[in-house]
Amino acid sequence: MTGNATNTLWPDLDDADFLTDLRAVLEEEVAPHAVGIDRDDIYPVQQIHALAAHGLTSLNIHPDYDGAGKSARRTAMLFEEASYHSAAVGISLITIYQVQNLIGRFASPSLQAAVLPEFRQGLITSYALTEQSHGSDIRTLDTKGRRAEDGGWVLNGRKSFITSGSAADAYVILAETDIGVSTFFVRRSMDGIHTETGPNAATFGLRNGPHVDLILEDVRLPGDHLIGVEGKGVSQAMATLSFSRTLAAAISLGIARAAFDGALEFAMNRVAFDQKIYEFQGLQWSFAEMLTRIDAARLLMAAAADALDRDGDAARLSSEAKLLASGLATEVASKAIQICGAYGVTENAPFGRYMRDAKAYEIAGGSSEMLRNTIGKRIAAIYADRQVQS
Repeated sequence: MTGNATNTLWPDLDDADFLTDLRAVLEEEVAPHAVGIDRDDIYPVQQIHALAAHGLTSLNIHPDYDGAGKSARRTAMLFEEASYHSAAVGISLITIYQVQNLIGRFASPSLQAAVLPEFRQGLITSYALTEQSHGSDIRTLDTKGRRAEDGGWVLNGRKSFITSGSAADAYVILAETDIGVSTFFVRRSMDGIHTETGPNAATFGLRNGPHVDLILEDVRLPGDHLIGVEGKGVSQAMATLSFSRTLAAAISLGIARAAFDGALEFAMNRVAFDQKIYEFQGLQWSFAEMLTRIDAARLLMAAAADALDRDGDAARLSSEAKLLASGLATEVASKAIQICGAYGVTENAPFGRYMRDAKAYEIAGGSSEMLRNTIGKRIAAIYADRQVQS
């Protein structure tokens, strides 16, 4: 059952026993390494494998494929709690869950049976959409796929700025075929694949290893490595956006909570003018405002997760959740720095990392501007439907 404790700042939004166990795992496996992962800009392979051993990289996968078969809400809670300690671990998890989602929804039974059980064993994956000339607009691509004489596929091209690509064991790749943009599953070990690290590979936030270019040179795939129907790659990508945006909102909320808690700890212990600085009314108002908005954003994120499982308006709710949560995380991190004064801007304090991670997620995974466009179109569609009904 969902926890209802009144002595906590962050009420449990899912099963209390699950969350208690989850937090214990994250405290042991992720928290001690968060600073180093960010500082060294490395993919957290050890941490992801540890989470996999606890079944935390396969929560959404059907039990037939060694998964837990749990809800989108439970998955979102994993992302929020993991990102409380390390948003880099959160972003590493999201590319794993994106690939699972695509394979689970659209792939052939043979590919599902071959790949999905591997996630429980620690399979690391990356979602390779972006190209040098194609970012948000993936209706046409320079990476090409063609049918081979044996019924398989041959891929050629270059994908750019690929998150988690430095450590991925496998990739989901979008490539253009004669019919249109299509989705393929590609293993790193296949002939003709290699990665390169360009001059803009490193980012200042969400640092889980360099963003790599993925080069495909006559990469040959079995026929069943086409995911779903040829030419449906764009619609498949759009169908998974709501899932990805909900998890992205959860990551941002983990960052916001961490920044809030860090600033609160400082304010409750820092003494100035003969009193704890939290006792100044202005600071109390700041904390009250931040807490209220984080609470509201968490409920919106949970509603988006529930909409995924209940066939609700997930496109709208997930876009709203990511828009609100990502901007809020940046605001809370900035306010936390201000509250902590000189300590807030030191390298030893975690607030710089929170600020960098939060700001990066206002762009990554769907920029705030794109989200506003999506929400605006949904408003227009709802209004048009109301006019027809009236």
